[in-house]
Amino acid sequence: MQVIAKRTLRQFWEIHPPSETPLRAWFGLVDKAQWDGPQDIKDMFGTTVDFIGDNRVIFDIGGNKYRLIVHISYQYKRVLVKFLGTHREYDRVNPEKIK
Repeated sequence: MQVIAKRTLRQFWEIHPPSETPLRAWFGLVDKAQWDGPQDIKDMFGTTVDFIGDNRVIFDIGGNKYRLIVHISYQYKRVLVKFLGTHREYDRVNPEKIK
């Protein structure tokens, strides 16, 4: 899967250094993945992932200290980062409407 944009992840871990290792691990897995549907993601990440409308997926990162919301295009094999934040920041957004 092509992750758009790794720069967002890098900028976040520069501000939150403890997030670097789990975000790099997430990126490494997703970059090599070939997801055809939600079950592929569930098989890879298990209970650390939630699915919402519009092909959006919420990942718990770093033991649920951080939340990552992405939009996935299974057809084009792309993962677009929509939101990355601390759990507290996540509590203030609407995951279905965040741009």
